[in-house]
Amino acid sequence: MIFEPKIYCSCAQTLELDGTEPATLSGAGLWAGILSRGECLLEGCAQPGRSGDILLGPAPLTLTPQADCHLLAVRLTGRCADAYLLRLGTGRWADGASCPGAAELMAQLQGGGTAPLAYGLLCALAKADETARPLPPLVAEALAAIRQNYMALYGVEELREQLGVTKSHLVRAFKQALGVPPGKYLTNVRIEAVKTLLLTDQYSLEMIAGLTGFSGANYLCRVFKREVGISPAAWRAAAAPPPVVPKLPPRSEEMFV
Repeated sequence: MIFEPKIYCSCAQTLELDGTEPATLSGAGLWAGILSRGECLLEGCAQPGRSGDILLGPAPLTLTPQADCHLLAVRLTGRCADAYLLRLGTGRWADGASCPGAAELMAQLQGGGTAPLAYGLLCALAKADETARPLPPLVAEALAAIRQNYMALYGVEELREQLGVTKSHLVRAFKQALGVPPGKYLTNVRIEAVKTLLLTDQYSLEMIAGLTGFSGANYLCRVFKREVGISPAAWRAAAAPPPVVPKLPPRSEEMFV
């Protein structure tokens, strides 16, 4: 097998914290978690984590909830996780906006997901260790609306109506803060969600399209190939684990003529 999960990247443990009790995450590897509710202090980190933030770091990580919190965390091990930790350094909270597909991957890993999901999560976290810039309130609100409702959001016109601003003002503020217009960001979020669903073979392309806000499988394929460079089917095939080749039985010492 070219890719050996235990050597390069696998999920060694999952953990769910719910409530107000302090907790310490331990064990070798990279801990990654999503704080879906509340506010939580991380020992050694000046700023508390808030709902939507990503937890990253090596053990031990001591967490002290400041209110009723919910945290879903996974521990990744292997050479790829070790390389990530070398760049990361100490534990920290990161802006979840930088990796919109991470929460879904963590949930699937908690449900018994396979090694490709662990590696997919590590890839999704690639930019989570970057220091997040303070965002204008309008942009932060737009980001939250996109992340929470990307599957049902019709487009930028509906988004600007929800926020009560003109389309031109929203596009200008969004692009100035993040470097891309809101429509492009919405597409990126949807594509990352598609990749997450492609990592399992239980969803057809038509189902994935419906779950991620695309009008149909044909449109999904066109957008995916334009943004990623290959078709969803080719991406799924490349991300799938290689087939297990059965070993030949040991040869007998007997000779046959």
